[in-house]
Amino acid sequence: MEMQQFHYDNKIVKNFLYATMLWGVVGMLVGLLLAFMFLFPNLTDGISWLSFGRLRPLHTNAVIFAFVGNAIFAGVYYSTQRLLKARMFSDVLSKINFWGWQLIIVAAAITLPLGYTTSKEYAELEWPIDIAIALVWVVFGWNLIGTILKRRQRHLYVAIWFYIATFVTVAVLHIFNSLELPVNGLKSYSVYAGVQDALVQWWYGHNAVAFFLTTPFLGLMYYFVPKAANRPVYSYRLSIVHFWSLIFIYIWAGPHHLLYTALPEWAQNLGVAFSVMLLMPSWGGMINGLLTLRGAWDKVRVDPVLKFMVVAITGYGMATFEGPTLSLKNVNAIAHFTDWIIAHVHVGALAWNGFLTFGMIYFLVPKLFKTKLYSLALANLHFWIGTLGIIMYALPMYVAGFTQASMWKQFNPDGTLTYGNFLETVTEIMPMYWMRAIGGTLFLTGMLIMVYNIIITIKQGSKVGDELAEAAALERVSKKRVAGEGFHTWLERKPVQLTILATVAILIGGIIQIVPTIMVKSNIPTIASVKPYTPLELEGRDIYIREGCVGCHSQMIRPFRSEVERYGEYSKAGEYVYDHPFLWGSKRTGPDLHRVGKKYSDNWHFNHMYDPQSTSSGSIMPRYPWLITGSGSELDKSQTEAKMKAMVTLGVPYSEAEIANAQANMLAQGTEIEKNLYSDPDFAKNYEADKKYAAENGDEFIEMKNREIVALIAYLQRLGTDIHVETAQQ
Repeated sequence: MEMQQFHYDNKIVKNFLYATMLWGVVGMLVGLLLAFMFLFPNLTDGISWLSFGRLRPLHTNAVIFAFVGNAIFAGVYYSTQRLLKARMFSDVLSKINFWGWQLIIVAAAITLPLGYTTSKEYAELEWPIDIAIALVWVVFGWNLIGTILKRRQRHLYVAIWFYIATFVTVAVLHIFNSLELPVNGLKSYSVYAGVQDALVQWWYGHNAVAFFLTTPFLGLMYYFVPKAANRPVYSYRLSIVHFWSLIFIYIWAGPHHLLYTALPEWAQNLGVAFSVMLLMPSWGGMINGLLTLRGAWDKVRVDPVLKFMVVAITGYGMATFEGPTLSLKNVNAIAHFTDWIIAHVHVGALAWNGFLTFGMIYFLVPKLFKTKLYSLALANLHFWIGTLGIIMYALPMYVAGFTQASMWKQFNPDGTLTYGNFLETVTEIMPMYWMRAIGGTLFLTGMLIMVYNIIITIKQGSKVGDELAEAAALERVSKKRVAGEGFHTWLERKPVQLTILATVAILIGGIIQIVPTIMVKSNIPTIASVKPYTPLELEGRDIYIREGCVGCHSQMIRPFRSEVERYGEYSKAGEYVYDHPFLWGSKRTGPDLHRVGKKYSDNWHFNHMYDPQSTSSGSIMPRYPWLITGSGSELDKSQTEAKMKAMVTLGVPYSEAEIANAQANMLAQGTEIEKNLYSDPDFAKNYEADKKYAAENGDEFIEMKNREIVALIAYLQRLGTDIHVETAQQ
């Protein structure tokens, strides 16, 4: 048998590891800043690009796609070459993958703080960046599949199955959820509306967690845990069952994020059923990972790499037990919109993704740089500080979630809400927010300890170069199954067939759930009184999206007595038919806003945006002075007609006359709101003083009716007013 010599490309792995650590620190720093903003709402007072609403999507994108994404690429590029006994298919594609991904991250870091966002969870980036993501992802898949086709190892190991499923599914999810109609270079509207948009978004959102934060990491687990422990995978058969059941079932579970909403009942129930079933394959994978360490527990006690991996797998097990539990309707009714969900997400993110990444880094760096880890003591210190950080982050958030749910639902004997003022809940959970900030500080401290340890390790090591390897070339064998060969054994040497079957498995659930909701209009009954937004309201809605208001406020009142009493009539599917994108939200840091229209005066909204504490004592909402004062407060009306035309293309029935008269209509509605604001003597006095000062100093003065705050007030006053609303407490 002829042996062939070749070289593994370790430089690409090194580059992705550097990026992982850099963006990990950045993403966690932003997250910690956000945690302290709950305690000090005006920490970045008056700086629009550092406001909470704009930084929150930056944090989630930095941690998920920059930190975890680079870790995935590092692990996949390292393990794939060794599992397939081949250098990556193309060094050029590897470099395009690396630099393309970093440019996407930089683009996100610039555009999100500037307010360029689609507002869709984990998919906030605007359309040019979405296209770039798709192209770079195709480059990654091209490189992966090309390497598989030129491999020297006949059978594909289980980790490769998970990598293939990751590539295929993320591509499908990203493309379908990112279908949007551009208005200009950095503004677009989702092609889906309301209920349809919500279903597609959470089909994507849930499965972004599944196929970006889970399946690639399961592949990494199947490679690095056996390698670090020097033990074989516990069960080959269990890995087969784990893989196929997981990728088939996971794709159905998205609607459990939308229980008790305006989503059709049949879609909700499908999501619940498959979410419960998801527990079995998830725990099958956890058991396979932990039992791989049988006989190696003495090594676990002294090896920080294995310590991180054990806690990571345990965190995966906890999160995947909690997920199906949260999908049960009676549990979801308590947990949804509360900080319980924040705790759940961070157990998975910090323990599963974070700790597996840390373990992988500690494993890889000494090998790549041909040296020993600088300090085992520092690695162990990182482990214990990080573990304590996870506990101190998650436990207070569980308590906060239970507290919120309990207080929101309590009634007095006379039938009124016990805690009618939403801020009573906020005040009660402030100690838990302090503990979360401390936990986050500990976790970040551990990360910084690791970075220091790794830097010293690299300095004392050798320069990373290509690694010489040797393996026999593949011999041609029958394409058909040979006698005694099992179906899956045959499939493992047929990557094309494996990829096709994996694609079919993930498409079935998506097609059955999404197609009926999009194609069958009767599933979303219309309401005759629901009309499109006026031009000024449309502009105000875009400001609401830009400022990230959806990150703290929901627009979905569920049919519970407590919510109807607090907010008003429960939300109907037909009310959202002109909402591109939907803005139902996933967390209530502040109250629901779906029925806020006409509850308060225009002056109240004006003062609330300028200084929330002046209207709502104890509020942790930041100020938004840039909407009200300064040259940046002028409403840009130059794109209004283009926006309306885009909406017409999406099915919103604006007439040609409405589009032609958009500027006049905006001016008229803005003038009416300006008159209402004049009813406040303090406003009138300050406004006239500003106008006089501008005239005396030759400065440009922006009429109030032309400022962004007026457009936002117009939008807020419209919310929930298209149907009859019962009076409710706020």
